[in-house]
Amino acid sequence: MAGSPSQEPPPDKRSYSIQVVGAKRVSGDWYHWLLRTSWTVLVSFIAGAFLFTNALFAVAYMVTGGVAHSRAGSFADAFYFSVQTMGTVGYGAMYPESQAANVVMVAQSVVSLIFTALATGLVFSKFARPLGRVAFSRRAVISLMDGVPTLMVRVGNERGNTIVEATVHVTMSRTVRTAEGQTFYRLVDLPLARERSPAVARSWTIMHAIDERSPIRGATPETFASEEVELIVSLFGTDDTSYQPVHARHEYEHMNILWGARYADVLSETPDGNLVLDVRRFHDVVKTEPTAAFPYPKSTSPS
Repeated sequence: MAGSPSQEPPPDKRSYSIQVVGAKRVSGDWYHWLLRTSWTVLVSFIAGAFLFTNALFAVAYMVTGGVAHSRAGSFADAFYFSVQTMGTVGYGAMYPESQAANVVMVAQSVVSLIFTALATGLVFSKFARPLGRVAFSRRAVISLMDGVPTLMVRVGNERGNTIVEATVHVTMSRTVRTAEGQTFYRLVDLPLARERSPAVARSWTIMHAIDERSPIRGATPETFASEEVELIVSLFGTDDTSYQPVHARHEYEHMNILWGARYADVLSETPDGNLVLDVRRFHDVVKTEPTAAFPYPKSTSPS
């Protein structure tokens, strides 16, 4: 084992934003936004819409009157009666006794059916969304593997089950200048040693050999920085418990790619022949020494 284990430093971050101008607004985006947002926001939205709708009907009951046993001009009584109607509670202490109040009650019942259907659909859709718990190593690494410089990325399933029939793709984005002098963001697929795995559990190391066929042959940390290289790793598979599709993606900018390092071993064997999988070392890296076949600068290795 070359080198010694080292705890990987936190990855560098580069904050930037893309301002979109002239984009067409698509109707129904609120639905997708609610599906993507947190449960706290979704529940707060449903509760707020419920209370706001009841407040509007409470005003209608105050204007029309005709609610038995409610105090005249009392918004509180009108609101409580509205909530009982919309929630189909029906205590019976207050009830509509005029034609106008009955008309408002019918309108609120129709709105209540639609509101309940929409809220139920949102909650069910959010529960049914397939959310994978896929972990990606904080850094991608480049080191020798069987004498060949190899780009490696470690992925794993954070859940205790497996992702079956997993497929992974690694795409490199680089900034280039065309022959016409235009700036172009070129995407290149990197061929992998193995793109499919019958089952992904806690750890799977994805490898791209930097050989004569590799699009990044001859690259250096300096060229990665000048071309603003970014790696996009996408994983697709099926959760073997829920049988739902799993999609996960992670991006590595050039400053988060370590040259002259490999991942620390997470699998070891005990004296009695049993195997131990130490997921605490999932993000740890081990420094490797430069060789004639791969004379990377020592300064690019992890300390």
